[in-house]
Amino acid sequence: MNEIIQPKDMDWIENGVLGIEWSDGHKGVYPVRYLRQHCPCAACTDEWTGELRIKPDAIQMLIAVKDIEPVGRYGLRFRWSDGHDTGIYSFSLLRHKFCRCPACKAAESK
Repeated sequence: MNEIIQPKDMDWIENGVLGIEWSDGHKGVYPVRYLRQHCPCAACTDEWTGELRIKPDAIQMLIAVKDIEPVGRYGLRFRWSDGHDTGIYSFSLLRHKFCRCPACKAAESK
């Protein structure tokens, strides 16, 4: 049985950058504007193709997280300062696709 990787701890690394320490030991780096630009909800991302429906430049430069709430045992919902709150960011998506730490960014460009 595969163990689900879950957040162990969350804290702000710096203004606008969320840090998540995962149960596998990885320390993820998440700029909040990047997360908002890649919201996985059906209004922002095509559910069949994965193509973004929103234009990244349409997201305010100074977007903020007003609240983060767990969704079941599999994800997080962010409430954004622009009023958007329908995206559920699965732990798998956060850990394996949205992390912007140097190691993950390097692996993504290979």
